[in-house]
Amino acid sequence: MKERQFRKISDTGVSVKQLDSQSFLAIDPEVIENLANEAFHDVSFFLRPDHLDELAGVVEDSAASENERFVCRSLLRNAIISAEGKLPLCQDTGTATIFAWRGERVITGGTDEKSLERGVENAWQNNCLRYSQVAATDMFSESNTGNNLPAQIDISFAPGNEYHFLFMAKGGGSANKTLLHQGTRALLNEEAFAAFLEEKINGLGVAACPPYTLVVVVGGTSPEQNLKTMKLASAGFLDDLPHHGDGTGKAFRDHNWEKRACEIAAASGWGAQFGGSHLVLDARVIRLPRHAGSCPVSVGVSCSAHRNILGKITAEGAFLEVLDRNPSRLLAKCLVENEKLPEIDLDRPMNEIQSQLARHKAGDMVLLNGTMIVARDMAHARIYAMAREGKPIPDYFKKHPVYYAGPAKTPPGYAIGSFGPTTAQRMDIYADFFMSQGASLVMLAKGNRAESVVEACQKHNAFYLGTIGGAAALIAKENVLSCEVIDFPEFGMEAVHRIRVRNFPAFIVYDNQGRRLYK
Repeated sequence: MKERQFRKISDTGVSVKQLDSQSFLAIDPEVIENLANEAFHDVSFFLRPDHLDELAGVVEDSAASENERFVCRSLLRNAIISAEGKLPLCQDTGTATIFAWRGERVITGGTDEKSLERGVENAWQNNCLRYSQVAATDMFSESNTGNNLPAQIDISFAPGNEYHFLFMAKGGGSANKTLLHQGTRALLNEEAFAAFLEEKINGLGVAACPPYTLVVVVGGTSPEQNLKTMKLASAGFLDDLPHHGDGTGKAFRDHNWEKRACEIAAASGWGAQFGGSHLVLDARVIRLPRHAGSCPVSVGVSCSAHRNILGKITAEGAFLEVLDRNPSRLLAKCLVENEKLPEIDLDRPMNEIQSQLARHKAGDMVLLNGTMIVARDMAHARIYAMAREGKPIPDYFKKHPVYYAGPAKTPPGYAIGSFGPTTAQRMDIYADFFMSQGASLVMLAKGNRAESVVEACQKHNAFYLGTIGGAAALIAKENVLSCEVIDFPEFGMEAVHRIRVRNFPAFIVYDNQGRRLYK
């Protein structure tokens, strides 16, 4: 993979011991804990420089749509704000995922998972990150764990006396786009595979905050091996694989199909969230050996908040990959003359808000000013259940637009923590019912939705608006004036909030006449 620079975290708690003419690396548990803590701090606020350069490349691409350039400028501005170390890159600070390769001559005391978990817990407690993990109390009831645990930890053994790590913060939006297809030999010809890729890439949509890093893995001695390969490849960890197979079963990258996958993505028209050709920044297509009667194929993405960081512990100490702490080097690419955009007054009665939006068409960008209600999965499910039991739908669901989101913790001096939109599709099942009751008539979130939502908007004079996924720090700092919890505080980050916004950018995705931004 691309050569990375490292910075030293600590040189204490690490020593070399000689035994039977072999050197062993002894590591105190606190070193592993501190490495995980530092890793998840850094990966929550900083990105790799080459990823930022790829976003800047979209801004400079004359063939990119204006919407794409707007999105990528916003993502760069978001990175600049996040690098101040207060507002994380994304409100969904993710599932802590750790892959580790422990040298056979590394001595730690055997509690590595616990040490890594303590590091994860410290990172989420001591920074303004969001607790996103929920645990079941019975088959259908859940509650937030309050510490972002459990983490996913995968430790393997390797030769030598060093300990190597890949730390990933994986948000739910991009994780939900992972697809595993149990295919057969019939898929392994150019025509069938091209048709498969076209179907799956066109089906990705934009709910997981593109532009994406796209990964396709073909084969594998098990589905589990296929999916693990896909996840590692999404972090660039397998970039050094050879470009051709040798018939012995070694994995390889197929650069020709990577190019074709990018071409298919460009032709999809999805673009970097609101139309265009930059659905993906790059692609990895990896071929694995397989059982003759099985051909698993996975398709997955890493979102624009491409949060991966390497770590290692050697005889010299503990080290972390150097991420880009100076994204402001790209500030000049973010500057653009302010365009006068139509403003929507959200503090008017709902019928007047609808009338304001009706003056514009799907695809138009507007600025929102005033009051919105913030509610997502748990709140929608609770209010829906109440309504089905004959209880009244809260007035706030009828008087104000509903923004699907769940903020990260609020840092001192801010009205709210990082606060980007969540995936709209998860609320599709409720849309028509709520609209029929005079509620949720203006919705704001990210991504495309089911055809039933388009039809419901047309039937009920309603609107679905989209805002930029992946610009959570930017939205929190520049667009949210105040925030208060008004219902279901026990839901934590999924409680119902009332916010006031200023110049909040939104695209009309589906309007009240059945017109749509997306095909």
